[in-house]
Order: sequence, then C-alpha cells, then structure tokens
Amino acid sequence: MRIAVLSDIHGNMEALEAVLEDIKTQNCEKYFVLGDYAMAGPEPYAVIDYFAKYQLDSNYKMIQGNTDLMIANYSDDDYEYLKKKAPVMAEAMKHDFFGINHLQRTFLKNLPIQLEVEEDGVKILLVHGSPRRNNEDILPDTPMEEIDKMLVNVDADVVLCGHTHIPCGFQTKNKKTVVNAGSVGRPFTPEPKACYLIMTIEHGRYAFEHRFVEYNKERAAEKLRKRGFDGADRLAAMLLNPKERHF
Repeated sequence: MRIAVLSDIHGNMEALEAVLEDIKTQNCEKYFVLGDYAMAGPEPYAVIDYFAKYQLDSNYKMIQGNTDLMIANYSDDDYEYLKKKAPVMAEAMKHDFFGINHLQRTFLKNLPIQLEVEEDGVKILLVHGSPRRNNEDILPDTPMEEIDKMLVNVDADVVLCGHTHIPCGFQTKNKKTVVNAGSVGRPFTPEPKACYLIMTIEHGRYAFEHRFVEYNKERAAEKLRKRGFDGADRLAAMLLNPKERHF
C-alpha cells in the first residue's frame, strides 16, 4: 500500500494541482491530509472546495490545522492579538474569514484535530503540529529528548505531522517513527518546490519518501498579490524566496 501524505497547502492550487499530478504517477491508494488548507494563500476557497468533496471518501483521512481553526473561529479579539505578533498573517486571516462561505467554514470547523488510523497492522497517528499541540514545531533540529516527551502518551507506531513546512524525520529509542511531511503550498526549503510524503506499507513494514515537485510559483505569487490585503505582496514574495515563517 502506498499513501500520499499532504500538509500545509495554504490555498495554493498551483502547487496542489502539480502534486496531484505527481501522485498519479506513484500508484497511491490513499490520501492523508494534515491540515492548513487555506489561510494566506492565492486561492484559499478553491482548495477548501477541492478537499471538501472527499470528506465522505474512505480513501481520504483529513485533519484540522491550526490556521483552519483560526479561520473557522475568527473573532476581532483574535485578529487584534495576532496583529501584535504577525500583522501580515492577521490581515490574511481576516481576509480569508470574510470571504469564506458557510459550507467551507463548516468543513474546516468540523475536521478532527488528530486521527488514529491503522493500515496493514501499522498504527498511525495523524497530527498537524505534534501529538501535544496543533501549533507545536517538529523541526530537523528538534532535540530527540523533546521528541520523546511529545510521544509519552502515544500508542502509534508512526506519527505523521506538518505545520513547520520543513520535511524531516526521527526514529526514537522506543522504535516510534515521526515524519514531517513538509508543505505543499508554502515550502520553507532552500529550493521552494511543493513537497509531500509517500508512505509505503507492506506486510507491516513501512518506508517513507519525500517528493519535491516543480510548480508555477510565479503564477501562484501573482494570484496572491492580486488578493490585495495588506501584506499580500510579502506573502507572494515568500512563495518565490522563503526567508521567514511569520510576519
């Protein structure tokens, strides 16, 4: 069995479509999607609509990212709080919320925060950030002792995560595997190609491959600039040359 694991699409249909085309060549049977579908991207509502079509499809397992909840539960107080820390993201959140329709908001709001699944005898936990919090970072330089703390109450063999937009993986002393799938729509790798993960399971054994896919970054950036909210141009520039995660 081959499973495509996608995370952090952030409204980037150009990147998503390129990844979906690549997945067709990889004989994947199932899709795990780890959240952050829409916020601060070129085409947030198109991405939500794409995945909402599959919410009853048993081959799709989808969870909620931290920014999905931010959009779904938007309030003026949240906007003011975020504006003090990350003003561009606050403007994106506000713009996304006031453009979203009821069905799109309901889809984001009702996604599970985490999901446990079992495939071919392998227990897999889907999270956005970490098993502890949906906004906790798992990065390539996260100390192993911190990873172990995150997994204290985890029964799964494998934890799949996203959130940081940087692919990485860990094997713990307790023989648990943690893999960050990277980001489809806002990669923070030196060469910002769309990134997703393939998990292969055969007779209870499993392996992973990060795949990096070229897409039309310039067209995506132009679509994002045209959204017109304060800071949209900075987010667009980050698609072409990522330098900072939050601003």
